[in-house]
Amino acid sequence: MNMNIDDKLVVAISASALFDTSKDDELYKAEGVEAYRERQKQLLDTPFDQGVAFPFIKRLLKLNESFPDERPIEVILFSRNSFDAGMRVMRSIHAYGLDISMAFFSSGEYIYEYLPSINASIFLSANKEHTRMAMEHNYPAGTVLPTTLIDSADDTELRLAFDFDGVIADDDSERVYINEGLDNYRTHEIENAETPLNGGPLNKLLTKISRIQQMESKKIQQDPTYHRILKTAIVTARNAPAHERVLTTLQNYGISVDTTILLGYIKKSRVLNVMKPHLFFDDDLKNFDNLQNVAAVHIPFGIKNQTE
Repeated sequence: MNMNIDDKLVVAISASALFDTSKDDELYKAEGVEAYRERQKQLLDTPFDQGVAFPFIKRLLKLNESFPDERPIEVILFSRNSFDAGMRVMRSIHAYGLDISMAFFSSGEYIYEYLPSINASIFLSANKEHTRMAMEHNYPAGTVLPTTLIDSADDTELRLAFDFDGVIADDDSERVYINEGLDNYRTHEIENAETPLNGGPLNKLLTKISRIQQMESKKIQQDPTYHRILKTAIVTARNAPAHERVLTTLQNYGISVDTTILLGYIKKSRVLNVMKPHLFFDDDLKNFDNLQNVAAVHIPFGIKNQTE
């Protein structure tokens, strides 16, 4: 069995993204840490309700069952709870049968600096302050936004959708568009069509996901009855003549996706509500408007997230 963490796709996740901890968080804010700890002790064997990222994590970990020798996925809990207060989270993980065995408990301290040590491709949290602090230190992170999801047990696919600029690629082209206007942006992208953009915050994540998709393709060749789990999509406002640079950049990093949608001025929610990805990653909060049964993750990166 391969136990080298550097070879795995590692997701660090907070309890607030994995489970619905909203009532407990409200108690903490209103009555303080001791009341919070007492509640966790009283409800130790009462599992938390599933959170927004739960369907994603459940399906992602299923890939370890598909590849038991490699076990390419590792999910690690990152918690600012104390160890004793966090025990309810660990028991909830066990109650749902999730293959998560490693955890960091920091008793209130920020622990994002440990993300490189575990080779994390992303840190998911429902706390936008924690996410932003991680990103400010150049650690890939996303804020899982609150929503109501209906997760079908018959749906065994894991569908992931990514914006391109500011997510998979850096924001260099977005800066040209915002600072110099549409005409100059189009000229710039035509002139640089064969020049790949530098990687964005989730470039490493999608690269590793793409490699696991390649593993699935090989498995299908060996076992035609195998049902593919991972489905990936790029959903971008780019369209012609700025489209070629998307392909140039993806090919430069060895990334292949199943679906690429070049939307131009069409709102992303119109296609995402059909696709229903289990997570959709975007750096622009406006693109999360009108989503239905789609889990959204805001990536606080680049010019669109700069504050005055």
